[in-house]
Amino acid sequence: MTNDAAEKLHSEMRRGAIVLGVLAQLREEHYGYSLRKALADKGLEVEEGTLYPLVRRLEQQGLLVSEWREEDKRRKRFYRLSDLGKATYEQLLKDWRELSASLEALNGSDK
Repeated sequence: MTNDAAEKLHSEMRRGAIVLGVLAQLREEHYGYSLRKALADKGLEVEEGTLYPLVRRLEQQGLLVSEWREEDKRRKRFYRLSDLGKATYEQLLKDWRELSASLEALNGSDK
């Protein structure tokens, strides 16, 4: 496998992980910067150009709800999971755990 192929596959894998990470963090309310910082603090660095379009897409899909509020004399848009987002997060987390267990077994890490 070439480095280009590995990089493309890594990007694909990471995209799914970022979605799950964002949904996990938005079980609690965050605005854009606080969400990005919370993800980074837990080891998941996400560029603004990736995060903001993703959050908007998740909101359009009905997984997030948002509202504008003033905080520290600045208007900020706060996001959190909708009821559909909570159910979707729980299902994706279950799927992730099952997939992870299968991959661990396939790679001989279950010994």
